[in-house]
Amino acid sequence: MKNINAMWTMINRRRGSGNFQRKSFILILLIASVPGLITGLSMYWFVIQNVEQELQTLHENQIDQRAKNMDEQFNYIEYSTSRWAFEPRFGEGLRDIDFVKEFEETYDITKTLLLLQSNHALMKDVELYLNVEKPILFSSEYNVLNKERNAFYEKNIGKGKSIQWTQLPDQNGTMALVQNIPAASSQPFGSIIVTLDRQKLIELLKTLTPYDKGATFIMNADNELLLQSNSTQNDGFVSALKKEMNRNEESRNAFLFDYEGQTYSVSSGAFSRINEEWTYVSAAPMSSITAPLLFVSRLIIVISTGALLLAWLLSWVASKQISSPVNRLIRNLLDGQDGKPGVAGNDAFSLIEQRWEALSEQSTLLQSRLAEQVEDIKMSFLLQLMQGSFYHYSEHDLKKRMEGYGWNVEGKSFAAIDIRLTGIHDSAGHFSNKDESLLAFMTANIMEETADAVFDSHTVIRFSDFSAGMLIIYPAQAAIRKDMHRFSEEVTRAVNDIMNVQVTVTLSKPVDTIKQIPQLFEETRIGSRLRNVDNRNQLIDLQLVTKEESAKDVHYPFPLEKEIIQAVRMGEMDEITPLIQRFLLELQEKSNAEIYVQQGAIQLYSSIQHEILYSGVHPHELFHGKNMIEELSQQREVHRMAVWFTTEVIAPYLDKIKGRMNVEAKRMVEAVMMKIGQEYMTDLSLESCADEVGTNPYSLSKAFKQVVGINFIDYVTSLRMEKAKELLTSTDMKINDIAERVGYRHSYFNRIFKKQMGIPPSQFRKQRESISKGGDQDESGHERHV
Repeated sequence: MKNINAMWTMINRRRGSGNFQRKSFILILLIASVPGLITGLSMYWFVIQNVEQELQTLHENQIDQRAKNMDEQFNYIEYSTSRWAFEPRFGEGLRDIDFVKEFEETYDITKTLLLLQSNHALMKDVELYLNVEKPILFSSEYNVLNKERNAFYEKNIGKGKSIQWTQLPDQNGTMALVQNIPAASSQPFGSIIVTLDRQKLIELLKTLTPYDKGATFIMNADNELLLQSNSTQNDGFVSALKKEMNRNEESRNAFLFDYEGQTYSVSSGAFSRINEEWTYVSAAPMSSITAPLLFVSRLIIVISTGALLLAWLLSWVASKQISSPVNRLIRNLLDGQDGKPGVAGNDAFSLIEQRWEALSEQSTLLQSRLAEQVEDIKMSFLLQLMQGSFYHYSEHDLKKRMEGYGWNVEGKSFAAIDIRLTGIHDSAGHFSNKDESLLAFMTANIMEETADAVFDSHTVIRFSDFSAGMLIIYPAQAAIRKDMHRFSEEVTRAVNDIMNVQVTVTLSKPVDTIKQIPQLFEETRIGSRLRNVDNRNQLIDLQLVTKEESAKDVHYPFPLEKEIIQAVRMGEMDEITPLIQRFLLELQEKSNAEIYVQQGAIQLYSSIQHEILYSGVHPHELFHGKNMIEELSQQREVHRMAVWFTTEVIAPYLDKIKGRMNVEAKRMVEAVMMKIGQEYMTDLSLESCADEVGTNPYSLSKAFKQVVGINFIDYVTSLRMEKAKELLTSTDMKINDIAERVGYRHSYFNRIFKKQMGIPPSQFRKQRESISKGGDQDESGHERHV
């Protein structure tokens, strides 16, 4: 910037001498051109005019013959490439080959390509590109392409042309012929790329100019340069010649072209290539064509030299006066660098122009970088401010820092707006979790565009939870509440129309100090959770929210929680899903605010986690260290919470315990059955047996029923009844003693025995005794059966 300002000041100082310099240069040009004009006119009228016409005709005939030769070589390359595409080796069979396993086929293809490469001298390389699952490029070896290199080859296949000429994306623009394979297929899966030797092409192109000087180039149908050979040492010559040809469409086949004091004989023609037509142009300086007039030219040089010496003497005084300030300007621009005005073919004013452009580009680049860095620094400062990182700063210090970043905060108040998207996962939308970042970016852009028309000073912030916020700075005591509501309505409408999702907008209360900005955004974040979990657009104005509205009675469905926990214990996945849906819907019906629904969901997750821990599974291992509470807090819709519970929490747990349940259950049940068989007469309980085998009562009860087929109590009761029936029939023990022997009190034993057997124990003993007596032989000696 300093260099540019200094140069601009110097130019302004010299602006007053502009007329003098202009007049002096005109005088010099007039004096220098008079001898040349006299000599040139004399030579033109007496010698060159007639000779030029004859030599130009001869020149055109030579170019036509050499152009035909070049056209035939291009035809041969096109014909050979098309013929290769019809060979069976390059057919549909390539699509299914595993080139890694079938390395012999890979080697044969590489050899074939090398053989085809030697088919013509202009062919530098022949490659085979296959757009399969992992794109492959065969050249001198087998290559698997990445996405960047694959883009160019895949683009040529998608152009819809079976064969076409193109240029490789390198610095030289090397020409290549691309033939899709299979030939004549509407859905090609690869291509043969024939790369031409650029240096040999240039040497071939030079033959269109029979002389060592001049320029020759080839253009496509869009007048884009495909190849050029330029020996004029002037980069602008080809561009100027193209413009002249476009301007003179009628006489473009052969004409004379004047460029920087030199006359060129220009001849052009057409190459009919596949799918397009190329134009070749050959330009040779007339000084080369008129070489037989060398003697006359030397005479002209001698005469012109004398005239130029005379012109130099006459213009020396004027040029000396002009060159002094220009040279000083050049030295200042070079700033101590080596070199003088006019070095490398540049005059003083060209150097001034080049230096000016270079300094201007540097200035623009530095300004752009500075602007980008300032925006990043501003955003970083604002995020740190919202996080409370500057709580120890005074209000004065914060004000100075914000003003240093470009904010005008003197006599200003502040307000915040928080915007969150909902309904992203509804069937009406077309987005998934992967699209949340894109939606947040689009929302921030909509906010930026809308806020430009509503607020004078604002900053849009994108948060890590894919929501967006905005800090508004406005004059103190100004009424902007209506503007904030209007902004909210316009953003909501735009998001609905463009992204087909719903919006929850939270408007903060106004504050007057910078130190209150962190609290401002914290309140909007908490306030946004007062939204109803219904999937609809909502506007929460914290200035209008009363304490009664924000402090509602909290309802928690404890009975449903117990049913869910019991279903988890029993592993009943079919019952768990509808129970969780009922649980969340009841939360929504009783306390529709998102903050209360999420708190209830977090409480349910804590209860399920407690059950998981109790079963011997650690949540950290089960959930791979994920922060499940944070994931749950990101679910803003009831049906998404239900899906999250079943797929992310319960399903992994059931899968975890299911694998070990069969073996462990059988081991536990066998140990418990052995204990029951030995201690059935004692006071056995499900809890004591569970402690014995190192599990919880719920898991033991479930395993017992899976292995034995009946629950724990029924099995113990059945075993005791069998022992009681054995004692009643085989001993004379009193019923009270039998009750104690099998682990019951007398009164309870009678009830449970009657319930199981249908009759009291005393009656059972009498029946058994009568049956036993009836089993003796009758008078006939036969055994009597009952």
